[in-house]
Amino acid sequence: MTSIATIFWNNKGGTGKTSLAFQAICAFAALNEDKKILVVDVCPQANLSELLLGGLEHHGSDNLLKIQGKTPRATIGGYFQSRLPSPYSAGAISTSDFLSEPSTFNSLIPANITLLAGDPLLELQSNSMSTLANNQIPGTDTWAKIVSWLRDFIAATDGEFDYVFIDANPSFSIYTQIAMAAADRVVLPVMADDSSRRAIQNAFSLIYGLKLPSEIYAQHMFANRMKTAGLNLPLAHLIVKNRITQYMGAASGYRAVLDSIDQDIASILKSAPRHFTFSNTSSGVLEVRDFQTTGVVAFARGTPFSQLQPGKLSIGGRRVAIDANQINDRKNEIEALAKKLV
Repeated sequence: MTSIATIFWNNKGGTGKTSLAFQAICAFAALNEDKKILVVDVCPQANLSELLLGGLEHHGSDNLLKIQGKTPRATIGGYFQSRLPSPYSAGAISTSDFLSEPSTFNSLIPANITLLAGDPLLELQSNSMSTLANNQIPGTDTWAKIVSWLRDFIAATDGEFDYVFIDANPSFSIYTQIAMAAADRVVLPVMADDSSRRAIQNAFSLIYGLKLPSEIYAQHMFANRMKTAGLNLPLAHLIVKNRITQYMGAASGYRAVLDSIDQDIASILKSAPRHFTFSNTSSGVLEVRDFQTTGVVAFARGTPFSQLQPGKLSIGGRRVAIDANQINDRKNEIEALAKKLV
């Protein structure tokens, strides 16, 4: 069995990528109970891991520290650490040493989700990995060997997982390239602002080498290096307009920005259709409203919307009220997104 790997990524911060990934992955898992799902947190902040492990109110941070304290370290950083002594040869990978079951820490998480947790070690390891990737060894594409580390890990699971979901931080550092090289598809969250519009253009330049400012960057371009290594680029699968306020009207300034994002996507789609899984913007662009108070409560408690109960709940020692309609609206929107991840 070949798993399908989808990465949530944007080189712009603040787009709600991790919170969107958390809810979408949990909804997908609940809708596909017969499928095994691997979640890979390739982010030094490890926010997705903390959410899956319980959030602020249910000791997500403490649970993550327990995982990081295992021997070997049961995180993405622990796996990368195991690769550093022999970086260009995968060898035998004991994947189970690095994996955790979030539902054993947080009973609200679907039991078919397995986690390769995030780790602040990624920042410390980044320089070493970059140096190894740039070494000159005759007959060896050292960069390709390093960016294949996560691909090697997924392959070593030997078909155990049907779907892999990857969360990566807003950078294009070596560990983000490792994550991107392992993905088949990209989900790109954006917001209704001009910086998000520019971020889309930047993202397509970084991943696919489109509209580079100068040809001097071509030899170092991710797309060219992937092609030289015989590795496939991930395809743009969804553009998610995230945190769209529910009070936004069609004539608002926000709407004008959102429409311009559609136009940019349509233009790229027309000039480079090979980089997309969809053929028109209506099937590849999705709007998700701001989660508002419901989202604050859900993330503080590490709770998927489908498991959130209406009423007054404790958040940081304060009682916060959410009603059933708010929960149901958020649940329905996230399930619509989850159904597009198949």
